[in-house]
Amino acid sequence: MTSQPTRTEAAPGPEAGAASGTGLKPGLKNRHLTMIAIGGVIGAGLFVGSGTGIAAAGPGILLSYALVGTLVVLVMRMLGEMSVANPTSGSFSAHADRALGRWAGFSIGWLYWFFWVVVLAVEATAGASILEEWVPAVPQWGWALIVMIVLTATNLVSVGSYGEFEFWFAGIKVVAIAAFIVVGGLAVFGVLPGADTDQAGLSNLTEHGGFLPNGPGAILTGVLLVVFSFMGSEIPTLAAGESDDPQRAVAKATNSVIWRIAVFYLGSILVVVSLLPWDSASITEDGSYVAALDSLGIPHAGQIMNVIVLSAVLSCLNSGLYTASRMAFSLGERGDAPRSFARTTPGGVPRTAILTSVAFGFLAVFFNYKWPDSVFLFLVNSSGAVALFVWLVICFSQLRMRRIIEAEAPEKLVVRMWLYPYLTWATAALIVFVLGYMLTDTEHDGRTTILLSLLVAAVVLVVALVRERVGGGRERERERERERGVGAE
Repeated sequence: MTSQPTRTEAAPGPEAGAASGTGLKPGLKNRHLTMIAIGGVIGAGLFVGSGTGIAAAGPGILLSYALVGTLVVLVMRMLGEMSVANPTSGSFSAHADRALGRWAGFSIGWLYWFFWVVVLAVEATAGASILEEWVPAVPQWGWALIVMIVLTATNLVSVGSYGEFEFWFAGIKVVAIAAFIVVGGLAVFGVLPGADTDQAGLSNLTEHGGFLPNGPGAILTGVLLVVFSFMGSEIPTLAAGESDDPQRAVAKATNSVIWRIAVFYLGSILVVVSLLPWDSASITEDGSYVAALDSLGIPHAGQIMNVIVLSAVLSCLNSGLYTASRMAFSLGERGDAPRSFARTTPGGVPRTAILTSVAFGFLAVFFNYKWPDSVFLFLVNSSGAVALFVWLVICFSQLRMRRIIEAEAPEKLVVRMWLYPYLTWATAALIVFVLGYMLTDTEHDGRTTILLSLLVAAVVLVVALVRERVGGGRERERERERERGVGAE
């Protein structure tokens, strides 16, 4: 196994495909890319999972979000540097392929695909549970089927239809959080007309046991609970390959990630823990955002949040299917998946990659209904640490890719990682630390998640190394045959 790049050619981009009549084609508008970038960091986990983190760390959960947010900003900076220099639908998988070796691109690409097809099942079930409450005549599995079919059809039409759906889904999330921050902020300072603000105030940050009521160690526990809600921030680097100006789109997404995380995550969570005490039972029972709205006496807060959560779920489903199919397309294009995955329709849609991804998503949905506490739980836990694996691979890829770009095309370094290579190494060390800390977490299944994820990663890595060894042996045999043929002449 070598750390040197095994292939130095750039991955074919959408322009090449467009010229030949095959491959992906530009179809995403600037407004699509902008909203995909903004909405990519707002997962459904922010709305439904933040209550658990607040209960574990108290107001100190803000430090947990800040720590993970800083990690995401640094990783996105590295990914932006590589993707601006070489925008491709494979994103970090294609970069790892070139920087670390084919085994790395193969392994992280398939692990990422596996993560998103499991997410499809999780989000389809979550969305179906909300829809069943509204229309109980249709069973939950029926709603899951309907949602999956509709979004599959959307992705099969064109990349533009995916972008249009995501524009509106993400728009609802963005408007909802912005409105929540404004309304909640007014309530915190006691200037919201007609609201019950008796519990609200910045004093909630330090009262009820202090800012860190469960001790400094709870910050790390909070990190484990919130880190996975940030998965999706890398989607703009995959989607940019199907835009008219991928370099500009990636650079814009990379440079704006700081304020997006600061506003949508830190801003909204700050409002939550300021509106009511962190140890309020309603935060875990009803969800942090619903509890915050209820505390102000806003009627129908639960139904309002259900609409917003459903939009977030559909957004995640839509992007998950898109992301999984594009990663499958890239793997097929590089010979690391069936070649049929790289075939596209005349409109530039990778139909086989989409249908294969959604087929596995349907299978996971079936497992969720048939064996939720065994097979499906294994799938969820074994894909849980993939986000951290992806970020770690991005770090090591950037360390090598910077030298390659500087040697071959230094003018392409439009976006540069700060304090290279020291900050890159520090980021990688922090990720390794978080992975190690997960092994000590038995209360929130952190140990189970990391062990099962490592098991699946080890299996994929062994397959990658075997394929590389076998492929290398075949290549050497072909070379010897060519040499014998030349000698005979």
